[in-house]
Amino acid sequence: MIRYPLLTKGATIGITAPSSGLSDELHPLLKLACSRMESKGFGITCGDTVWTHSKAKSSPAKKRAAEFNRMMRDDEIGLIIPPWGGELLIEILEELDFEHMSAKWIMGYSDTSVLLFAITLQTGIATAHGANLIDMRGEDQDDTTAMWQKVLATEAGGSIEQHSSAKYQKEWQFHNPSPCIFHLTEETSWRTISEQNVSMSGRLLGGCVDVIRHLVGTPYGDVRGFMKQYIDGDPIVWYFENCELSTTDLRRSFVQMKLAGWFEHCAGILIGRSSANHPVDGYTAEDVYRDLYDELKVPIVYDIDCGHVPPQITLINGAYAEVHVEDGKGTITQRFL
Repeated sequence: MIRYPLLTKGATIGITAPSSGLSDELHPLLKLACSRMESKGFGITCGDTVWTHSKAKSSPAKKRAAEFNRMMRDDEIGLIIPPWGGELLIEILEELDFEHMSAKWIMGYSDTSVLLFAITLQTGIATAHGANLIDMRGEDQDDTTAMWQKVLATEAGGSIEQHSSAKYQKEWQFHNPSPCIFHLTEETSWRTISEQNVSMSGRLLGGCVDVIRHLVGTPYGDVRGFMKQYIDGDPIVWYFENCELSTTDLRRSFVQMKLAGWFEHCAGILIGRSSANHPVDGYTAEDVYRDLYDELKVPIVYDIDCGHVPPQITLINGAYAEVHVEDGKGTITQRFL
């Protein structure tokens, strides 16, 4: 059985940096994000790791892991949100105390998805793929991003419905700050490889392809074991997003996952918008998705609200999802079963 944490009113958020921290000149971003969360009624506890950054990591792996383990054991902390992702979270997995993790929400994306993915597979605790703390430093939040609170406050046995965004952000405009951080200017359209309306249902699982692919063949990527132990063989609806991979690297990653058995009992695949997906010799992202569709014979939806091209829906690893896409609009109902 999947264990679902519950976000309660006035909960304390633990801020730790299991991947990248913030150098001195970026500290104001974190302080602003913390103050925004306090204005929403949350308590804040910041670990030491968030205030430092050197050589592509916030601090040595053992220190990052120890701080995260402490926050997971701390009953006063109800939710953990890293400031953002990074590059080398995978270094801490060997030091994590999976056997003594309490059921509390952990939310983030990018490199943080390594942590989310490993915890859900190892422990059966649901984890939340959604906004990083730094993304929530604005005066306001768009409707899609703001749903994270309602999603995490859904009780076990309950359900929550989310819809595709109206518009998404094409590019960052750091010189032109907006009240909600993002500049949502482009019309959102969820696309299907079949070019038809599609539906799929199953247990959600996924993250950033760039990093979770490195868990293939490790104890932290045992998808078969997870299916047997925690979801009683339910099919999986995979979701992915590509941060930096070329199309051929993306294709190699999907083939590796397929060869490792990750797509056995797959009910469908959701793929986020990407500013990467650089074509190689005319081989496009759509070609990658089409090849995967031809091999797996399952619905594939792409350009969904997930990942590095905001905003993004809050997706719960382990939740039972029902996905419907019609005329470019998508609905995801997550059931905490």
